[in-house]
Amino acid sequence: MKKEFVHTSESVTEGHPDKLCDQISDALVDRFFESDPKSRVIAECAVSSSIVFIAARFASEAKVDFPNVARKVIRKIGYTDLEFNFRTCNIITSLKEIAPDQNFLFEESTIADDDIDKIPATDQVTLFGFACRQSSELMPLPISLAHKLARRLTSVRRDAILPYLAPDGSTQVGVHYKDGKPFRIHSLTISATQLDRFVPAPSTLRDDILTHVVDEVFKNESVRPDNDTRLFINPYGFLKLGGPSVHSGLTGRKNALDTYGGYSRNSGSALSGKDPLRIDRVGAYAARYAAKNVIAAGLAEECEVELSYAIGLARPVSIQIETRGTGIIDDSLIAHKVERCFDFRLGGIIKKFNLRLLPSSSQGGFFRKLAVFGHFGRKDLSLPWEETDKIDELLAV
Repeated sequence: MKKEFVHTSESVTEGHPDKLCDQISDALVDRFFESDPKSRVIAECAVSSSIVFIAARFASEAKVDFPNVARKVIRKIGYTDLEFNFRTCNIITSLKEIAPDQNFLFEESTIADDDIDKIPATDQVTLFGFACRQSSELMPLPISLAHKLARRLTSVRRDAILPYLAPDGSTQVGVHYKDGKPFRIHSLTISATQLDRFVPAPSTLRDDILTHVVDEVFKNESVRPDNDTRLFINPYGFLKLGGPSVHSGLTGRKNALDTYGGYSRNSGSALSGKDPLRIDRVGAYAARYAAKNVIAAGLAEECEVELSYAIGLARPVSIQIETRGTGIIDDSLIAHKVERCFDFRLGGIIKKFNLRLLPSSSQGGFFRKLAVFGHFGRKDLSLPWEETDKIDELLAV
């Protein structure tokens, strides 16, 4: 394991075109499952200039108004009176209704274990879950801080603390590691779009971002910027408006941001826009659940869980553990514990996390909220895969 290095991770605000697409895609998943928990849906979105394109395949009893769902998301993000806005954008759809699959019409609350074995994965994929002790969320520190900065950049706009900001923005944090642990903040980059070219002046923007974003985020952090931290605010110069009127977006194009900021591996499959019966989505949640419990149990300082699935099989064909030399026991022994304590079958994951019922029981949807600021380490949401309820079981095996 490398002992001294700099790792950078990025995050973006909810108005970034890629995240706009993710939120539309997941809002559509929510809408289907709010009405029909037995739905199947795959929804993808692309935006550019004044056009929103939605492609979806679905099997459901629910009746979903695709353009209406998209316009509500666009309005909520804040694209109300800009060049790209919810009123005037053109929404084009390509929709295909598919036949329901009898394999997936089971009831989570009553399904027997033998029947879970009969529910196959319908995709071949290798997934990764990760956890470490670098932050209170048990996430790598660079992505944790990048998300906090992006969330704060959003809140100062929404709360009219910095009312001149537009919805699109990005953050990046570089952390200097020494002896394999966060040592100092190497660099910070914040790019904030503005509504008006001349408001405010660059010096005012810099001071405002430092005071209301950077200082607020780092006031309770143990690793903070120092005199040698490289700080860049709008390093490319003035950024007017941003969003789809300036650059295009696509569902699933921010995988590292959605997961671990590149500090750990992540699958090439997108997370957003897929229903809970897609193993390439929910398997990533199960892998994070296992990794986080390994760390919470004190079995390692860092843990990456790798799950590989084949089409037509219920169980993963491979379960691998990598602790990067931080485990208190051999990785193979941790893998044995994980395999004994966690059910990685698709039906088992659905049953454990109750994923198909969460959209109807969560105010404002469930999956849409995951589509910005990451799917993991979320203290603002009650996520079943962030629970650490397997500690005693892991230690007992």
